[in-house]
Amino acid sequence: MQTQLAPRYQGSADGMTAEAILRKCVHCGFCTATCPTYQLLGDELDGPRGRIYLMKQVLEGVPPTRKTQQHLDRCLTCRNCETTCPSGVQYGHLLDIGRKLVDEQVPRPTSERALRWALKEGLPSSAFAPAMALGQLVRPLLPATLKNKVPAKQAAGGWPIRQHKRKVLMLAGCVQPAMSPNINRASARVFDAAGIETVLAPKAGCCGAVKFHLNDHHGGMDEMRANIDAWWPHIAAAPGQVAVEGIVINASGCGATVKDYGHILRDDPAYAAKAKRVSALTQDISEWLPELSQALRERVKASAGRIAFHPPCSLQHGMQLRGGVEKYMAELGFNIRVTGCEPHLCCGSAGTYSVLNPEIAYQLRDRKLSNLDTTFGTDKPQQIVSANIGCITHLQSGTTTPVRHWIELLDEALTHA
Repeated sequence: MQTQLAPRYQGSADGMTAEAILRKCVHCGFCTATCPTYQLLGDELDGPRGRIYLMKQVLEGVPPTRKTQQHLDRCLTCRNCETTCPSGVQYGHLLDIGRKLVDEQVPRPTSERALRWALKEGLPSSAFAPAMALGQLVRPLLPATLKNKVPAKQAAGGWPIRQHKRKVLMLAGCVQPAMSPNINRASARVFDAAGIETVLAPKAGCCGAVKFHLNDHHGGMDEMRANIDAWWPHIAAAPGQVAVEGIVINASGCGATVKDYGHILRDDPAYAAKAKRVSALTQDISEWLPELSQALRERVKASAGRIAFHPPCSLQHGMQLRGGVEKYMAELGFNIRVTGCEPHLCCGSAGTYSVLNPEIAYQLRDRKLSNLDTTFGTDKPQQIVSANIGCITHLQSGTTTPVRHWIELLDEALTHA
């Protein structure tokens, strides 16, 4: 796609990155066929190709409007289009730039600014856990819109206390410990059973995705740098100490972001090399399944219950990890399947999207749940599993079928020594 950058963007990091991405686009429209918002709304400007044209116009100097901003806001950032694109267009990176440039020129209504501020400052803050605990206490009294965002209080098992020579770092996350504490603990117990110790760096916090995707790039990058600082002593171990083998993340939305640290901080002279190293060490927990399944095979007593697996967009499109969870969990004896109907489509959670665009989010949720119900033909699944806290909470708000992280099922099936 031919692009003539406006003078204000020529030579800038954002301008050069965006131009390189735009030049790969050949207008084919394959992306449109797999875009959730285009399928729901039927508007070219609510599909990747249309949004690319809008961002191209902005970069060429055409003043954006409120409508431009809304079309970009309605994108889920599911990156399904990247999986579909035959030209390798890095749409997600382009969208980050486009939203940032539009927001610099188009003021948002006060109510919208307030909500976005509350999300980006509240979710990663230390106040989130007590606020969630209070919400869970009064959950029966909450209106449906709030109750959907407050999962019932979850019982969580203990954290393993054994020490092992092999170690991995794990990102606890900002909302997961308060909303579903058993996910992190189950992950640690599974690694412990395989002879691997899970280490948490106390000063590591939010991965930075919440602020970054709400166009607070500076705030998001500060959180990324703080995580790198917290992890670095474990990565670059002192003589006589054991360095961690990797950074394991069990929320695929966070994993996709941390794997992108090297790109996001590429122009930071103090952090570029460290960020690249962190990204290289980062793995979704499913990437450990080949080793874990081999080590634990004789100790797993899987139930025969029907389990539908929902692969989050951040897993299958953001990190391009497909097939691993269902393959290795099935080999361990779980009756787990991916639906044959639209498994590639987003469930509508998409980070803060379900709060900012609830009408579209709930349509996509109900469509996803309907498809998941057909995973085993006429027999509905007895459980739904996923790999991201946002998807789990969002899907659970629309069904009585239990929705959990797949690592919790593996932990429960283990005979712990």
